[in-house]
Amino acid sequence: MKADTEGIVLRETKTSYGRRMLLLFTREYGKISAGTSLGERGKSKSALALQHFTFGRYSLHRGRDSYNIDGAEVVRSFYGIGENVDKYFNGAYVLEFTSKVLHQEVPVPAAFDLLLDFFDVLERREKGFGTLVLAYQTKLFHYLGVAPVLDRCAVCGEPAGPWFSIEDGGVICDECHRKIITEEGENSARSALIYPSSFDIINALKYFNNNSLKKLENIALNEDTGKGLQKIIREYAAYHLDASNIKSESMI
Repeated sequence: MKADTEGIVLRETKTSYGRRMLLLFTREYGKISAGTSLGERGKSKSALALQHFTFGRYSLHRGRDSYNIDGAEVVRSFYGIGENVDKYFNGAYVLEFTSKVLHQEVPVPAAFDLLLDFFDVLERREKGFGTLVLAYQTKLFHYLGVAPVLDRCAVCGEPAGPWFSIEDGGVICDECHRKIITEEGENSARSALIYPSSFDIINALKYFNNNSLKKLENIALNEDTGKGLQKIIREYAAYHLDASNIKSESMI
């Protein structure tokens, strides 16, 4: 099978004889692994399209067990991300996070467009990169079908309370929190993943859900809210999407 597709390089691994294996996020085919012998250096269209933070168009040949990239060209290069260290590390983290949470060969066009929006805003943004990352992750939860419940108790459906339960998938009320602590104990695995959720954290999650990344260009969370939300999102992603042990996490 031969096909052309738009894609974004998530990861690159060098192999023998000048070949490389790319983890490619494509609009039509989802996340795929593809080998290529196209030049890894230089200013050719093919070489530039195989770099990180590049939106490209790729000619694929699919064999019985794998894909091969026969040709590539740049649609748009977000080169400005690589010119700033903080932007680069935040962008690298998002690429690694995305590669962790996507299933192989499952198309998610909305998530593909979200990643392009992230690159676009990150390249132009001057500060508050962490807020943009958290917004991206929150919106990605929605596209992957694991968005947290925010408008009611995730356990009983009553009005939401001041707790966020990772295992239960959203905010929970005081009564459900008390029941969990009473029945399972304060040191149980479930109880350990329940966090106090401030008004600011829940409002930030709701705002991220209801607005495009481009509308967040000039918005940055304060330090306390950002750190609290970052902890919740990382635990949530680890529990619901098995997204843990992300190497680039320590760099942001």
